[in-house]
Amino acid sequence: MKTVSNKHDELGKCFAQHLSTMTSDISPKQVDRLWQEIVTRYGEPQRVYHTLNHIEQLLVQFESIKHHLSEPHIIALALYYHDVIYDPTCSDNELKSAEFSTDALSSYLSTKQYQHIHALIMMTANHQIDTLIDSDKYNDAAYLLDMDLSILGAPWPVYKQYAKAIRQEYKHIADDRYRDGRTAVLQGLLVHPKLYLTDHYYNQLETQARANIKLELTSLVAL
Repeated sequence: MKTVSNKHDELGKCFAQHLSTMTSDISPKQVDRLWQEIVTRYGEPQRVYHTLNHIEQLLVQFESIKHHLSEPHIIALALYYHDVIYDPTCSDNELKSAEFSTDALSSYLSTKQYQHIHALIMMTANHQIDTLIDSDKYNDAAYLLDMDLSILGAPWPVYKQYAKAIRQEYKHIADDRYRDGRTAVLQGLLVHPKLYLTDHYYNQLETQARANIKLELTSLVAL
């Protein structure tokens, strides 16, 4: 239990650092309140994959690619908030997460900043970059989306655990319906010419990701 607590403490310190760097108009008490709201949401019982462990994995990657970003603090906050609302029975989680981030951050960030975070979270719904986004923000959005899909390119044993966790989150759905829905999602991914938008992730993960998806599709047939 102590290990989990310490892990959350480190995530909280990182959250505070990013937010405090972006604004001086926020107190440590206000930062902590925002962080505790995030902890509460990601600790909800319906979550198996979409937990703070997911955020931690993304923040580890963030540290290795942040030098490629023009607005790293914006991307970090988008990572923290992108799954803050997660109900497997609903289809508007990204919208609700984006709205949650706006409600949480609009008192402390500029309109431009919190609207940018809102837009980034909305892009995670279909993993396509908004065509209206400024060219200078395209690269940052691409890295955000690639980080969010990086689990697809993990070694097969790790991917297999991810697929199992997603199935647990959708345990309210019967096997045949889950098989059909998940198959459609995975086949939809495979038709994209590239799963990853940045050279960094494409070169490292594309081949493994496609192999993993095909293996999961094969396993779904047995459901």
